[in-house]
Amino acid sequence: MATLGLIGSGHIGGTLARLAVNAGLDVVLSNSRGPETLAGLVAELGPRARAATPAQAAEAGDWLVVTIPLKNSFQLSAAPLAGRLVLDTGNYYPERDGHFPRLDSGETTSSELVQEHLADSQVVKVFNNIYSGHLLALARPAGAPDRSALPIAGDDATAKERTTALLDALGYLAVDAGPLSAGWRFQPGTPAYGLPYLKDQSSRLDLDPGHPADIATVKEALTAATR
Repeated sequence: MATLGLIGSGHIGGTLARLAVNAGLDVVLSNSRGPETLAGLVAELGPRARAATPAQAAEAGDWLVVTIPLKNSFQLSAAPLAGRLVLDTGNYYPERDGHFPRLDSGETTSSELVQEHLADSQVVKVFNNIYSGHLLALARPAGAPDRSALPIAGDDATAKERTTALLDALGYLAVDAGPLSAGWRFQPGTPAYGLPYLKDQSSRLDLDPGHPADIATVKEALTAATR
């Protein structure tokens, strides 16, 4: 049975765990505070889920999601993640992460910095542009006419194929936005960040019930991004 490993089990991580269990995947959750702090979430998810250390989650996962603040990504030990597909859900928020001059100048992107740190991993940027409540609410089975799409970016074609397969299992289509350097097209402040999944474009993310966004809608938002 395929397994989803999670380093970080907050809003996005917990939502992905729920979607994975619903899809029949096993889940290994971890965070920085220790497996015992995840007992309640594991009990809620049921027998397909267990808590472990980040290194154990990395070892167990056929897909490994890193869903922690950007500033903490550079504290990860790279060795347990070497050779692994790493799905990076992170965004750069200077008020939280502090300032990174190379990001402030547009020289590089947050996921490219993560890839530099995890030099022996294959990093794909995904799940960063959708509110966790919408991520849960908009999942649809294969063949559903109102399936939503999520953008992905990465430098390794096989890694992106595997990411697309995971999205399909969790209830989503994928839009290939290009290499990691194109990840800025769906970072905070762009038309593809959150907005395609809003029912009311003027509402707050956490108050909006969500609305499906098909491939064409997401592609249009990606194309509209400017620096």
